[in-house]
Amino acid sequence: MSDNTMQIEKKEIMDQELEQTRDRRVFSPFTDIYESDEEITLLVDLPGVNEKDIDVTLEKDMLTINANVEPTAMDGYSLAYAEYGVGDFHRKFRLTKMVDQDHINAVLKDGVLTIKLSKAKYAKTKKIAIQAK
Repeated sequence: MSDNTMQIEKKEIMDQELEQTRDRRVFSPFTDIYESDEEITLLVDLPGVNEKDIDVTLEKDMLTINANVEPTAMDGYSLAYAEYGVGDFHRKFRLTKMVDQDHINAVLKDGVLTIKLSKAKYAKTKKIAIQAK
């Protein structure tokens, strides 16, 4: 299978998963994932998004992030040239049973959405004491 065929099939799969209600671009935001003994942290890049325009939902182990971006305009000016493409954001993450779904926190600061997923008690690292005899 050629690379072009794989790209087309991937695009078709993505199109099937995402039904657009707006005639505009949809980006998959870059995300970094960090893990500690206590939690998993997602850092999601959402440039130009306001907190009121973000929708984070959890349904059947699927964490979904949707964000809408409205183009900004300078008063008294018309756009002559643009390198930054405006569009909405969409990303999904399947959560495992490691995550305590009742303890998820999301904060937006400076265009980065930080989502903290607390680990379930059984998934946390436990230190086993060694006894000398």
